[in-house]
Amino acid sequence: MSKLNITAKELRAIGYPESPVIPVAMNAMEKHYRHHTKQEAIELLKAVLASPADYKNDPVLGSIAEKLLPKEDLREPEISMNQTGVHFNTFGAEHIEQGAFHQMYSAVKLPVAVAGALMPDAHHGYGLPIGGVLATDNAVIPYGVGVDIGCRMCLSIFDIDAKELVNREQFFAREINEATLFGSGAQFDQAENHEVMENGAFYSTPLLKGLQGKAWKQLGSSGSGNHFGEFGEVSITEQDGILGVAPGTYIGLLSHSGSRALGARIAEHYTRIAISKRRLPQEAKNLAWLDLNEEAGMEYWIAMNLAGDYASACHHIIHAKIAKQLGRKPMKMVENHHNFAWKEIHEGKPVIVHRKGATPAGKDVLGIIPGSMTANGFIVKGKGETASINSASHGAGRQMSRSKAMANITHNALKDELKKHGVKLLGGGLDEAPFAYKDINAVMQSQTALVEVVGKFTPKIVKMDGTQPKQWKKGKPEGE
Repeated sequence: MSKLNITAKELRAIGYPESPVIPVAMNAMEKHYRHHTKQEAIELLKAVLASPADYKNDPVLGSIAEKLLPKEDLREPEISMNQTGVHFNTFGAEHIEQGAFHQMYSAVKLPVAVAGALMPDAHHGYGLPIGGVLATDNAVIPYGVGVDIGCRMCLSIFDIDAKELVNREQFFAREINEATLFGSGAQFDQAENHEVMENGAFYSTPLLKGLQGKAWKQLGSSGSGNHFGEFGEVSITEQDGILGVAPGTYIGLLSHSGSRALGARIAEHYTRIAISKRRLPQEAKNLAWLDLNEEAGMEYWIAMNLAGDYASACHHIIHAKIAKQLGRKPMKMVENHHNFAWKEIHEGKPVIVHRKGATPAGKDVLGIIPGSMTANGFIVKGKGETASINSASHGAGRQMSRSKAMANITHNALKDELKKHGVKLLGGGLDEAPFAYKDINAVMQSQTALVEVVGKFTPKIVKMDGTQPKQWKKGKPEGE
């Protein structure tokens, strides 16, 4: 009997789809059914095609049946969003772009959402809008915290006459230039020492252990984008029992930066895991969450808090270096995170509060809300307003994307604005020009119910990253 020979054309003629099943079927029949007639083989192949499930355990025909059976969808089923969503309060709606509202509408429809609020500096972000506050039930959203985990403000107030910033401008400019490094990949040749690097969390997961080396080299650096270090004039007009600084005018050192590559890698890693676990509609994809009772959720919570401690350490190193050069200890330090998640009580219920670009403003909690490189910043004391979930804005907020600012603002215009306000700029680019930001005074007016102003910071010497902004990741809003 001649060797059985079945062609791909013959298999397609009886209804077999294209590869990969055709070569599998040809090989199986020619190897194991070579003594059968072609007609017998064809009839058998028709039977497998008609009911592959009946043959999936067959030692020979199972390989064909496997290719014919529909692939099992191993993905989690898409999660249904709540149709109405929980209520969220908006402060300063006239200052907020529609993109931020749309993102907030999606966020409050999450099954885990409990309450929400939108701050007056809000603008379109990545996942949760920047300036968005969301309380959830035992769930943490990595992109509800943001990529720059633990991004924070830190202000040291020195009992030095503010006139010194003019009289000794070169000295102060040199000190702020030498105290830190700016730039997205900036790292020191010699690592600083700080107890945060001995935190046991670095050894809790392979991810964190692998990030420790670079984190050490970036400890005390400041990053890029809207991160800055500034000397300015601090004005206290009235005695406040919480701030504890007598009325007067002082020199202030204000810094703004986060957790550098450490935070970014943590955010990316756990966002991928969250998205794989919770399939959401496309418009809400980046709001995928991790349950705090599951392993990934517990890991992220530890990693997030480590990144927050690391960001704080970066600021403290910068401020300690400069305090040493000034020969003074700060009379007061005020600091706060604004990209983080906290375990709090809201209306009697334990919740996870995400503040992505929002300042904690619980009753008598101190914080810093900056303006721009020429606009005043404010030392504030929270009023504990439940309607805002104990939150306030984290700044003025962008009114121009980075690319729009680069295209519409000239170097001469920036130079004139700096001269008008008596500000010396070290580095910094058009993407961070004051015109790219909302009016901080209008923003503050929109949140008088949320915070009380107890002091003012006026920038005089500003240090920022001076490199040209890189092309932003496709799909990532430029204001992030």
